[in-house]
Amino acid sequence: MVTRARRKSIDKLNVLRADKLVALSWLVHGFSTRAGGFSRVYGKGDLNLGFTKDDSGAAVERNRAAFLQALRSSFARPHSRGRLSLHETVAWQLITLRQIHSDIIHRVESGSEAPLVGDGLLTSAPGLLLVVQTADCLPIILADTKHRAVGVFHAGWRGTVKRIVEKGVGEMFRHFGSHPRDLKAAMGPGIHGCCYTVGEEVRTKFESQFAYAAKLFREVKESDPVREKYPLLFLTARAPGHGELPPKIFLDLVEANRQQLLAVGVPAKNIEASPLCTNCHPELLFSYRAEKGKTGRMMGVAGIRG
Repeated sequence: MVTRARRKSIDKLNVLRADKLVALSWLVHGFSTRAGGFSRVYGKGDLNLGFTKDDSGAAVERNRAAFLQALRSSFARPHSRGRLSLHETVAWQLITLRQIHSDIIHRVESGSEAPLVGDGLLTSAPGLLLVVQTADCLPIILADTKHRAVGVFHAGWRGTVKRIVEKGVGEMFRHFGSHPRDLKAAMGPGIHGCCYTVGEEVRTKFESQFAYAAKLFREVKESDPVREKYPLLFLTARAPGHGELPPKIFLDLVEANRQQLLAVGVPAKNIEASPLCTNCHPELLFSYRAEKGKTGRMMGVAGIRG
């Protein structure tokens, strides 16, 4: 149950910021929630930032404008007289992707009308706001503190098993000379190991790629009151004589991506992950699983000030 005070707090449009990145004065970044928008199809006043099939384009445009205004305000530099600098009123150009759960990463140094397909974006150019959209998958931001370059990545289990964030570190080194020790990493809200059930085939794919795969999964044996009360109904001819429910398998997507960052040399002290699980907090965050596929999209964004 959401209390009245809690309801009021989550109805407000807020930009979530990572402590590791706030200290970088040249960087603008943030993670959206579902609160404080104009969409009605998923709930009253939702901030859906994706052009989904259920929502109207007009509502999404209004949501994006409101989010950008909130982002701009949260990073505005005050004049000595206390007013916001006019420099912060310059419009940012959104750079988005058609996301396909891949390891494809694009370097972008200017705006383009051509649609980009992939799941990662990099830039060292001011004025571009790199965007990934999520509703359970992890939005990940990498910022190079020495070369003023930034990357954003969309990491579901498919992108993670393809090592997208690990490859992102390599691409930042190739394009900008970024050294892993100089990178700050922030993972926004996503589905956590408490809720992310996957099939055995997903575990097998991770085991084929990562020596540490065992630490990314946990099993929970399912209980079935009907089976426990009426065991004879589930007798089989195979030993041990009763069919058993397979265990539930949970994947820790946050730890999987943290391990990739550590493996390529990003210091543990430079890595931050949001404690918010999308599946646990559908009142605050969009969750594809919690809402059975009919849900909006949040944004993880990062850009370089001019």
